[in-house]
Amino acid sequence: MSALVCVARIGAAHGVRGAVKLWTFTEDPFAVRHYGPLLSKDGKRQFEVATAREAKDHLVATFKDVTTRDEAERLNGIELYVPREKLPATDEDEYYHTDLIGLAAVTTDGDALGRVVAIQNFGAGDIIEIAPPKGPTLLLPFSNAVVPEVDLAGGRVVIALPQEIEGEESDDEALSPGRPRESGDP
Repeated sequence: MSALVCVARIGAAHGVRGAVKLWTFTEDPFAVRHYGPLLSKDGKRQFEVATAREAKDHLVATFKDVTTRDEAERLNGIELYVPREKLPATDEDEYYHTDLIGLAAVTTDGDALGRVVAIQNFGAGDIIEIAPPKGPTLLLPFSNAVVPEVDLAGGRVVIALPQEIEGEESDDEALSPGRPRESGDP
């Protein structure tokens, strides 16, 4: 089976006839109706959208063979996937997360940094998460300045490490070891 891509997540039951809140991760929220059966993460369960209508920030959907609120409640939290090949092609400089995860990360000089383990977005833009062979993961902006090259065929991303990461203390601002910061310290 090819790589699976998460396209939606089932939320709480909606009403008494088996409808659920459905959060989609596709450009067109209604596209989930056109991919065929949606799969659970393990690929063992299939869900086919019977109806969908737009709500405030999600869809209200029903699935074939889900007709009661109790059945709908048991689906809460299930993520829905489709095989990668069912998704449309991406534009230049556009990538599906699944295409990036697992790629080798190297510096602009070709030195190994680790592997891409996730693409995150906490509301301020995409962040690429890289796991080095040792130590904590690196979280860097997923921008053209920091990630100037994505080579899917070559299995790598090139990272231009920033000289300074906003929010870190500079050496002259750091406290000396063993000295706690007082509430009145500048």
